[in-house]
Amino acid sequence: MKIIIDDLTGGEVLALLEEHLYEMYATSPPESVHALDVEALKASNITFFSGWKQQQLAGCVAIKTLDTHSAELKSMRTAKPFRGCGVASQLLLFALEHAKMKGFSSVSLETGTQDYFLAARTLYKKFGFVDCGPFGSYSIDPNSHFMTRAL
Repeated sequence: MKIIIDDLTGGEVLALLEEHLYEMYATSPPESVHALDVEALKASNITFFSGWKQQQLAGCVAIKTLDTHSAELKSMRTAKPFRGCGVASQLLLFALEHAKMKGFSSVSLETGTQDYFLAARTLYKKFGFVDCGPFGSYSIDPNSHFMTRAL
């Protein structure tokens, strides 16, 4: 898979992010949805990556700088035709390596508590993420599951 820094202008990427937001709002109460829209993902403290297989969008992931030592994983999503093919693992490993190269000592994330998010939580645990409390600007929310990983 070829993973690139993406400028968030391509139709395939925009459609995948639209699908991501739609499913987040369909799964969680609005006040518990922390997925970012395209404009928010263009912030200067976020690097957005897209992954491609044979010129088809396979997935995406973003790294948000929280401070000089910590980052947050955002907008991790696998395109439906590529689910179950290891795309999420490849994107996650790439994002962790990128964060390490940028000098971060930890990466944290927020995901949902609903069954819909079980596969994501399982993946993160497989790659060394452990449960933690709210970080950054998050607060305790029964619909939010927080995880972190030292680099």
